[in-house]
Amino acid sequence: MLFPIVIHKDADSDYGVTVPDLPGCFSAGSSIEDAILMATEAVQGHLGVLVDSGEPMPVAKPIEIHRKNPDYKGAVLWSVVDVDLTKFQQVERINVTIPRYVLQKIDSYAQKRGVSRSQLLAEGALTLVENSGNPGRMNIRKIKERKIQKQKKMRH
Repeated sequence: MLFPIVIHKDADSDYGVTVPDLPGCFSAGSSIEDAILMATEAVQGHLGVLVDSGEPMPVAKPIEIHRKNPDYKGAVLWSVVDVDLTKFQQVERINVTIPRYVLQKIDSYAQKRGVSRSQLLAEGALTLVENSGNPGRMNIRKIKERKIQKQKKMRH
């Protein structure tokens, strides 16, 4: 999941980092690059504490939403840190009903990528959920629309 970070700098200080979606998660670095690297570690540590405490995993909001917050008016830079949330979550077994031809496509694709069916489905679902609210990114509606358009073309 991509967590937005806001980088700020006061005179005679290192670059400070705030993670808007994780209240209380802060970091710093002597350069912008260092600040981003340190922010990644801070986010991972913060999420680890949340999981250990039984707290729910937060959902990151787009930078554009946070930019409207007056608390971040003096930002030097906005960036994101990418954190693999699967490292923080317990595995849970579920039953899913999927048409056979879809399952065959999933298995074939997973085999080509060298991953398990479960990993492919989890990564695909996370990608869809994380990107569904971002303009220009693929979502289920667009997939369905493309499929319908393709079927219409085949009929004509």
